[in-house]
Formats: sequence, C-alpha cells, structure tokens
Amino acid sequence: MNLHEYQGKEILSSFGVEIQRGIVAQTPEGAVAAANKLSEETGTEWYVVKAQVHAGGRGKGGGVKLAKSREEVARISGEIIGMNLITPQTSAEGKKVHQVLIAEDVYYPGASEPEEYYMSVLLNRATGRNMIMYSTEGGMDIETVAEKTPHLIFTEEIDPAVGLQPFQARKVAFNLGLSGQAFKQMTKFVTALYNAYDASDSSLFEINPVLKTSDDRVIAVDAKVTIDDNALYRHKDYASMRDLREENPVEVEAKEAGLNYVDLDGNVGCMVNGAGLAMATMDLIKQAGGEPANFLDVGGTADAERVETAFKLILKDPNVKAILVNIFGGIVRCDRVAQGIVDAYKNMGTINVPIIVRLQGTNADIAKELIDNSGLDVHSAIEFQEAADKVQAVLA
Repeated sequence: MNLHEYQGKEILSSFGVEIQRGIVAQTPEGAVAAANKLSEETGTEWYVVKAQVHAGGRGKGGGVKLAKSREEVARISGEIIGMNLITPQTSAEGKKVHQVLIAEDVYYPGASEPEEYYMSVLLNRATGRNMIMYSTEGGMDIETVAEKTPHLIFTEEIDPAVGLQPFQARKVAFNLGLSGQAFKQMTKFVTALYNAYDASDSSLFEINPVLKTSDDRVIAVDAKVTIDDNALYRHKDYASMRDLREENPVEVEAKEAGLNYVDLDGNVGCMVNGAGLAMATMDLIKQAGGEPANFLDVGGTADAERVETAFKLILKDPNVKAILVNIFGGIVRCDRVAQGIVDAYKNMGTINVPIIVRLQGTNADIAKELIDNSGLDVHSAIEFQEAADKVQAVLA
C-alpha cells in the first residue's frame, strides 16, 4: 500500500525522524489557512506547495512549487488542485490532484550551504536482508545516479538477528562526508529511519532529499513509503490511510470481490488459479504472439458467481481481444469450473471476444465435454500447447 508524502512523514515523525513540517489542504482557502498556521508554529514566511499523488517526479510535472507569500499559496494551490499531474511515473493521462501539502521552507540562509542526500531502506532480495541505500547525490533521480555515477551509491546491510548497529549509522554519516553536529544528527536520523521502516512493516522508505540545513539539522524533506499489504492487519491505523482514488479502480473492485488482479497493457485477458500458473500463462501468451492484459488469480474456488465477476473485470479493459482461462483442477474439480464458466457466460449474455478454456486435472475430460456441448463461443483445450495455438489463432 502506497502512502502520500504527508502520511509517510506522519509515520517518520512518530519514530523521532525530524521532518519538514507541513499541513495538507484540499482547497486554496484551506491552503492559506494551513500557511497561516504553519507560520505561527514554525515562523516560516515562504512555503512549498506539493501535490499529493502516488507518483515520483512531481516537481518535473509542475506539482511542487515555492510560494513566497500567502497570496502565492492561494494562486499556486488553485493551479495544482484539480490538475492532471503528469510525471515520469504516471500514465500519459497523469493523476488528478485532490490535495496539496503546504510545507515550511527549510532552505533558509545560515552559516553554511544546505546539502541534499538520498536515502532509502528496503529489502535486498538477493541476500534476504534489509539494507540502507544512500548517496551524496540527493534531489536527483537515483536511477540516473546509478547509471552515470554508480560509485556515489553506498549500501549498508542489516543483520536481522541484531538489527541496525550504532557503528553502521556512524558509517553512513561518515560516507556522506559529515562531521561535528551534522554527523551526530545524521546518525540519529539513520537510526530513527530504520526503526520506522522495521516497526511499520514497510517494504520501502525512500527519502529524497534528506536535507542537512545550514544550521546542521538533518531532516526528511520528502517521503515515499510503501507498507506491506500482508502486515496491515497489525496496523489498523495505517490501513485507514489507504487512498482508493490513487489506485486502479478495477484492481480496487477485484480486491473487494476477493480476487487478486493486476492491470497490464496487453490484449489477452487471463483467468487463472494460482500465482505460479498465472505467471506461466502470461509467458504462454507472449510465446503465442499476444500480450497479457492482466494478472488474475481466482483462487481455489471458481463457481459461476466468481467466474462471472472475473469475466466482468477482464472485459472492463477495451484492449482485450481474447480471454484465456487456464485452471488446474487440484483443489477444485474441473467439471465444476466448466459449469461455472457456462453459467457465467449465459448470465452475462453476449461476450464479444473469443474465450479459450484450458482445464487440466480432476475430471478434465468431463469439463471439456461440458464446454464443447454448451453451444457457446468457447474454445476448449487440455494441453498447454493446444491452448497457445488457439490463442494464436484467434489473434490472427
């Protein structure tokens, strides 16, 4: 589950991470009120207006702007709220902005120049350990840094048996070239950041930039946070932060129906039971010259109601030219699945794309007879290759 910047900062702050303070607003009037309150609390007279959408690169799309007065806060907020923000991480249509974060200006003048760093905490899947990834090149796309100057990216792996050790936090501060008060503040920041990541059951905490201010404070200016969905039962307060407006509506509908669905860009819809079989099915579609339009795991039960729901979800995508149903009858009998497909098809009336059904396992032969004798525009198959050939034929 992805969070907005202001939500991620709330979590960080609760674990002692110093953040760029801000107040979220849904209207220009609310933004001015937020600026007034922020000035009272922090003394800031300049404000950063930030679009709150689940996408990086907001500044490149005009979603992050500096306001030097309350009047500018109102004008800029009015321009950003309601716009379709297009960034390198959104579709061509962009994402509609429903709210903005009015944040304090932390780039104030002082004894030294502010400096920006990059820092994230995530799982290193190669080693099965959490790691801190960091760089002196903050405020830039980390992918660009990795491509052009990989020597400027450092990593620190954490032994899960003992957690982050003090010497590791000090090593991070040292590699960032810090000393004195800034060194102490960075070690404190790194420790609190890792504790927030670990205790919140997150899969990603990315802070870009981490700012060393001119008076040697170390604060999180941004926050990209992804919480592990499988751990949300332990964090009811975090679960309430989910913003369904930011998610694919078909995926939201599928989740409410108890189906695992991921929208893709292809032309062949998939209905499969089991994640491994689903991945193999998508490979099959690619080999047949098609492109998978979705990942859809209907699970161990595939009655008429569940199959009908799955068909409706797939057919919401106008790019779907065919549907491949690939079910292994282990937990559920193939003839039950076949009857569910027939009943669902009849309940829905006309389906304007060809359907290829491959059922293998318990009672697969009976299932094929049911499909073949249904009188519906459904092509049955038993072997994997046979299903691939039929996908290829209907796409030709």
